[in-house]
Amino acid sequence: MRRDGVLLLGGAGFIGSALAGRLRREERPVHILGRQQEAQLEQLLPQCGTVVHLACSTTPGASAASPGRELGNLTLTLRLLDLLKSQPQTHLIFFSSGGTVYGNPQNLPVTEDSPIAPLSNHGASKASQEVFCGALRARGHAVTILRPSNAYGPGQTVKSGFGLVRTVLEHARLGTQMEIWGDGESVRDFIHVDDVAEACARLVSLREDSGTYNLGSGKGHSVNEVLRIAENVGGREVKRAYRPARTVDVRNIVLDISLLQSRLSWTPRIPLEEGIQGSWKWLLDQP
Repeated sequence: MRRDGVLLLGGAGFIGSALAGRLRREERPVHILGRQQEAQLEQLLPQCGTVVHLACSTTPGASAASPGRELGNLTLTLRLLDLLKSQPQTHLIFFSSGGTVYGNPQNLPVTEDSPIAPLSNHGASKASQEVFCGALRARGHAVTILRPSNAYGPGQTVKSGFGLVRTVLEHARLGTQMEIWGDGESVRDFIHVDDVAEACARLVSLREDSGTYNLGSGKGHSVNEVLRIAENVGGREVKRAYRPARTVDVRNIVLDISLLQSRLSWTPRIPLEEGIQGSWKWLLDQP
């Protein structure tokens, strides 16, 4: 049986859709499964040389007061890992979270060998899934762990408490007020979804890879800076209300991406202002 297919678990989402398009341009067979299609995993795995696990049903804010909401994410990952034991030639690429697993690192940009110290239940869930993936890796299975920063770009839907760029642009479009937790000076690493898809597509070609990599722009921008860029791009003010900072939110995070750059001969192409311009143009074309 041919094993050149790529299975995208959670592939109907924002990053998955961009990755599927990128892989199809290489004429790779792409199979997309949602979280509710777990029963089809066993059937599709023998056809696929690579599984990219993107599925996640929570955000840091969504599970802050209810850690049990993370059980569904962990259960799905454990089910996948159990099935992969009988598919030793299948490469697993697991999407973790570079924005949450490090907590508040002592040094920036943060490298992959920095301590894992999540502040949120969401980050703790991602960290625990990494550990289980690492156990499969320790048994000789090819497992790549990606720690992406804040992805944004055309095609991103509005999700409460998640996706700062998309949220800012939505408030700019509607003229509504945006709540900001803290003083707006918290720094994040933003990466365009096309750059994420390019990096992941290159990793798909490295079937024996078992590295752990940060995936970001390697540059930091504050929330207030994103607001200013969005206002300049859209030509309109974003109304805002500053609220007390939340304990589940990381203060500052910028990822060191030199390891992934070296591994893939890859570098992010789209700077933040250009990416926000493209996102704004896309948004204005939506009904």
